[in-house]
Amino acid sequence: MTDAATATARPAAERQGFFRQKLRNLELLLLVFACGIDAGAIVLVQLGALGSIDTTLVSLGAGLSALVLAVHVVLRFAAPAADPFLLPIATVLNGLGVAEIYRIDIADGATGWESVAVRQIFWSALAVVAAIVVLLVVRNHRVLFRYTYVAGFAAIVLLLLPLLPFIGREVSGARVWIGIGDVASFQPGEIAKIALAVFFAGYLVRNRDSLSMVGRTVLGMRFPRLRDLGPILVVWAVTMGVIVFQRDLGTALLYFGLFLVMLYVATGRTSWVLIGVGLFLGGALLASQTLDYVGNRFANWLEPFSAERYGADPGGSYQLVQGLFGLAHGGLLGTGLGQGMPDLTPVPQSDYIIASLGEELGLAGLFAIFGLYLLLVSRGFRIGFAGQDDFGRLLGVGLSFVIALQCFIVIGGVTRVIPLTGLTTPFLAAGGSSLVANWMIVAVLLRLSDTVRSQPRLVV
Repeated sequence: MTDAATATARPAAERQGFFRQKLRNLELLLLVFACGIDAGAIVLVQLGALGSIDTTLVSLGAGLSALVLAVHVVLRFAAPAADPFLLPIATVLNGLGVAEIYRIDIADGATGWESVAVRQIFWSALAVVAAIVVLLVVRNHRVLFRYTYVAGFAAIVLLLLPLLPFIGREVSGARVWIGIGDVASFQPGEIAKIALAVFFAGYLVRNRDSLSMVGRTVLGMRFPRLRDLGPILVVWAVTMGVIVFQRDLGTALLYFGLFLVMLYVATGRTSWVLIGVGLFLGGALLASQTLDYVGNRFANWLEPFSAERYGADPGGSYQLVQGLFGLAHGGLLGTGLGQGMPDLTPVPQSDYIIASLGEELGLAGLFAIFGLYLLLVSRGFRIGFAGQDDFGRLLGVGLSFVIALQCFIVIGGVTRVIPLTGLTTPFLAAGGSSLVANWMIVAVLLRLSDTVRSQPRLVV
């Protein structure tokens, strides 16, 4: 290299280094602000519900904040060009969830080491550690492309585990859990959604041409040949199997929606969306007529205030109605953290954490939370669509859509926009499986964003 070229390259490298340092400094500032919000929420809950401050949970929360700051340190060295907004957003949502779960524990009289909030903090710590491992192990997202079919096989295994007789557990009528001894339970389907995103991205990159280039044009739209319907029919059959055997309508909708969106992004064909929506609506309608638990969900959605549905036990609309009353009680500005009555709604820590927060933070607080989700998803979409390679683009969009669709399904169910399905709100709701999976998704998006800014465009 000539002296002139060296002199030109040096300022460019210095500018790039300065830009990366600026990103990380912005992230650190936002992270400190996020941790402050979380700590303030816990203190407000204690003052509102107890009238005093208990340092136990505050200390545990400080330990979790230290772990999150460790992620920031890892990013400075392992992914210096990563997006600066993802980590602070995930942190503030996670902390708000812990604070509201703690408030519900106080209402239930469970404030010791066996409380749900303490378990949530430990699961959060494990999830953050999992994110660090992903960042350190996956140094380039293109490595995942090599394991396309391994990821597909792993997803199938994870989906089948809850059906095994010795380790499978049935909770609230859904068989989606496995028992880890007598200590804890885990939902492998949460990890399966990441494996499915990797598999779908790799499969669609390899087979995109056959799915997008051939077919017959009808009314201005190109429809696929019958023999090309195989992939979407297989995924549809798997989701119907989840509905029938695992009794989990929400997870089935999540998996099928993920494949449908990634298929549309890969091919650009609206006909795939029409076919997919028709298949799922037809399957859901059939399930509502033949499976009691699906029929109950639709009946509760359509007539929640009828005496028959409200008083039905189990399977009635009592939970849905109580959640709506809680949201109404919160009004515009809410009752204040620690001053609501979220314990009047069944399972407020997981299924109805949004209703609990809506009561105490009000409509304004809910809009702020929705804004955080919107920013998180939009950053993920931006990372995906700016990807240097087709696999990274599909993976980024797919993982971001997982969070978006999960939020829509949960919030739509709680507010009676769609039938309630039983999914958990990402980062907010109690549940270790969901936390681990969602923090891993954030880690993959951070890795993708670092690659987007650091390397030239390359098409796989």
